[in-house]
Amino acid sequence: MNMKIRFSPPATLMPSRALARFDLLEHNLCVAFNRTSRRVAVRRFFAMISRLGDGVFWYVLMATLAMTQGSSGRVAALQMALTALAGVAIYKLLKNRLVRERPFISYGDIECGTPPLDRYSFPSGHTLQAVLFTTLALAWFPALAVVLLPFTLLVALSRVILGLHYPTDVLVGAGIGWGLASIALWVQPAL
Repeated sequence: MNMKIRFSPPATLMPSRALARFDLLEHNLCVAFNRTSRRVAVRRFFAMISRLGDGVFWYVLMATLAMTQGSSGRVAALQMALTALAGVAIYKLLKNRLVRERPFISYGDIECGTPPLDRYSFPSGHTLQAVLFTTLALAWFPALAVVLLPFTLLVALSRVILGLHYPTDVLVGAGIGWGLASIALWVQPAL
């Protein structure tokens, strides 16, 4: 009797294999995006976008709305400021607890396109704030979509292109930003 014995890995190994494949995919995406930053013009452009996404763009947006859009602009700016503070608190808590090294630190084939603001990568605070501010601003002033949506997308891309974040850092940051903005809009009558 000729029986073939088929080996199946233990169920506990299956998730680790799936995670290893996912990590490889994410690494390959990081490398592909990061390669574009080897061109000086691309690196400079995305470094500028990233720098604006540090807060400068959002502060100017809040000030402009508060000064030019009457009471709606002032309420929108206040809502953005308060929600952004909650975003910073959550972002710092997660970064300091989850301590995921940045791609350029973990992999020699990923170059750092601009100095990071802090050590760890998860989640992307730039993307969190960009999605948060954009969601709130568009709830109040939908006409701003033509400027804010492309800028937010560029901020998110800049983080991976510059070797500072993994795609999952950006996706989770976007999710947290959208979630916080949604909560702020839900409690808006309290403002």
